[in-house]
Amino acid sequence: MTENLRPSGAHSTDQDPTPYASPYAYDGTAHTGTAYDGTAYDGTAHTGTAYDGTAGGYPPPPPYAPTSRRRAKRPVALLAAVALAAGVIGGGTATLVGQLNGEGSGATGSGGAVNGTTVSQSSKGTVSGVAEAVSPAIVEIGAASSAGRSTGSGVVITGDGEIVTNNHVISGAQQIQVTLSTGRTYTADVVGTDPDKDLALIKLRNASGLKTATLGDSSQVKVGDQVVAIGSPEGLTGTVTSGIVSALDRDVTVAKDDSGSSGQGQDRQGGGQQWPFEFGGQQFNGDTGEETTTYKALQTDASLNPGNSGGALINMDGEIIGINSAMYAPSSSASGSGSAAGSVGLGFAIPVNTLKADLDTLRAGDGS
Repeated sequence: MTENLRPSGAHSTDQDPTPYASPYAYDGTAHTGTAYDGTAYDGTAHTGTAYDGTAGGYPPPPPYAPTSRRRAKRPVALLAAVALAAGVIGGGTATLVGQLNGEGSGATGSGGAVNGTTVSQSSKGTVSGVAEAVSPAIVEIGAASSAGRSTGSGVVITGDGEIVTNNHVISGAQQIQVTLSTGRTYTADVVGTDPDKDLALIKLRNASGLKTATLGDSSQVKVGDQVVAIGSPEGLTGTVTSGIVSALDRDVTVAKDDSGSSGQGQDRQGGGQQWPFEFGGQQFNGDTGEETTTYKALQTDASLNPGNSGGALINMDGEIIGINSAMYAPSSSASGSGSAAGSVGLGFAIPVNTLKADLDTLRAGDGS
């Protein structure tokens, strides 16, 4: 038997061959068939010759092995199914990512989209986060007068140095020095005071670009709300304490200025003197004198000590809800000197809405 050598896929000569469907252009001309030399197909159209029936005269094979159409259907279908599944999963993933990033037309508040978070927002609702955000806007105030030197606190409300504090902190002061949380000091002038509300506005000289506090809404405060107090008790700048709102609308009576309380109108650093106040018909921390004023206050158990007056009471969103103004501190019987003991959790703050309603008056100096 003679072995017939022929290219793979060529038809036997003892059968009536059907012309192979070549990918090249076919013009009907007889083709004598040249053995395929393996050269890669370069894309040029070939003018094949017609099959003349001579042994070995077969159309040249394609540059790749022919594949059965029937066998190709299942892999193609399978690939299509896989691609579709991947598209569905991928689309779902993209939608989820879009929602988490607050992007896309479907990312709405009612649709449950989650807003992106930042480091500041992640600290929101924590004492440390509130302290970090608000402390740069709380200052220490040193007021010198003929009666001595007092220490209080204040809240920066404008970038050019407007600071809110208690009237009793700066009452009668001949010189006011303010220390920022950074340690930098400024001289300040009194802009306006309102003794009836125990509020005052001072302004730093030649200040700009200061960190400011955000004034909140004290009408939204509820008993049990967590709060943070920041101030400078006993000259310890930037002291942070925390607690809750213990009560609302307490009628607190305080002296209008230091003249009515034998020089006790200010928080005397190291002198054992504190701002006296009345509540429930009783006097605390000394004699309030004859010239007094009464206001509705927020009560808190956050620790307040001499020097906290004029500082901030802050909610957990970092908003100022009150200006700390009074606290009860029983005298120490052990010392016999009448100096103050520590805070016992009875502190009071002027609601921030009272301050906001009084700002224009303070800026105009009409209450001075």
